[in-house]
Amino acid sequence: MHSEPAAIDAEPYPFPFDTAVTALVIIDMQRDFLSPGGFGALLGNDVSLLSQVVEPLQAVLAAARAAGMAIIHTREGHRPDLTDCPPSKLARGRLDTPIGAAGPNGRILVRGEQGHGIIDELAPIAGEVVLDKPGKGAFFATDLEHILRNAGITHLVVTGVTTEVCVHTTVREANDRGFECLVLADCVGSYFPEFQEVGLKMIAAQGGIFGWVASSQDLLAHLPAPALAATAHVVVN
Repeated sequence: MHSEPAAIDAEPYPFPFDTAVTALVIIDMQRDFLSPGGFGALLGNDVSLLSQVVEPLQAVLAAARAAGMAIIHTREGHRPDLTDCPPSKLARGRLDTPIGAAGPNGRILVRGEQGHGIIDELAPIAGEVVLDKPGKGAFFATDLEHILRNAGITHLVVTGVTTEVCVHTTVREANDRGFECLVLADCVGSYFPEFQEVGLKMIAAQGGIFGWVASSQDLLAHLPAPALAATAHVVVN
């Protein structure tokens, strides 16, 4: 006889939570977005606003690992020859250092470069999917949906950066595909505080039009104490 799933305190109402059918999705926690000299910093943003999510996300990641949850890391970036990068994206903003240009952390948003990598504090370990995506959403031009369906995943705990861009796009894509999404407010970040606030409100508005919003502590109350993690990682392209 199956027990009822836990219910995480969330907006607009409790989120049903069963680790067997839930994946933790960590979006684009890359040096290009979080580190000095990365793409985010070169755009003139204060990257320290994003670094605030690292500590709570570390706690969530450790607890999810201890619970045996499926974990998926994403990285936004392009092939070295940029053949998968639309001209409109390359031309964005007429930047001095556009995508593909050389920067302090290597070529900007190019796969295999230092800046494209996930920050050390949240490095993937063996058995965790690392999904390279060319767009904002994690479902566009990737096999994420196949990975989730094959694993029997129906619910997603969504974290990462940035709230109003890659996080929002991924949640909207997931919602259209029938996945239930819980966004952890203190584990997603934006360069713009006003976008952070309204982005979270938009997700839970109108009875949860795109999903649910909760804090990391609300989730951690339903997970076991974290275990020690290994260091090796697996990449899925």
